[in-house]
Amino acid sequence: MSGKGRHRVLAVASPDPVLGLASSIGLAASAGTALVVDLAAPPGGPGRSLADVATEGPRRAELSPGRRGVALIGGGGVGVDTAAEVIDGLSLHWPAVVVRIGEGLWAGPTVPVVPLYPGWLAPTRPEVAVWQPLGLGTRPPGAGPVLPPLGGWLVKTLLRGQLPRRSRWMRAWDQVWGMPWA
Repeated sequence: MSGKGRHRVLAVASPDPVLGLASSIGLAASAGTALVVDLAAPPGGPGRSLADVATEGPRRAELSPGRRGVALIGGGGVGVDTAAEVIDGLSLHWPAVVVRIGEGLWAGPTVPVVPLYPGWLAPTRPEVAVWQPLGLGTRPPGAGPVLPPLGGWLVKTLLRGQLPRRSRWMRAWDQVWGMPWA
């Protein structure tokens, strides 16, 4: 379920793990209040995981946001089918849910985030994606938004769990929720 209606769920997939994580946070932040479920993270991170929620049931604090902003929960090694079931239940109470996945692992709407490498490394597909320039002069081979440059300071800030004030890169994600993703 995604886009319009009572709840929205979008997955983010990128061949670059750092870009994938930053993108999931950027997309979630553009929704205002959202839950990021990181199915691409290795199991064993700190705190409760989606696997714990699937096994033990959700705690009251996990059922809905306690404040405005972005919350993050790791997958904990839970299978995709179980994850989809739990995420569908959580999405009833969260304004938006962003699922960070490895490529090709999610049945719901998925936003491909493709790094635009220069030269012979330039991507040749997909037809529609969110494009992240990494060098000079590389044009996207398909339709979709082209993000502003992603500076190192922003990546470090996001990976520390902080959301910077609305940078150009963060604002560029606003348009992604309204696009039709397959």
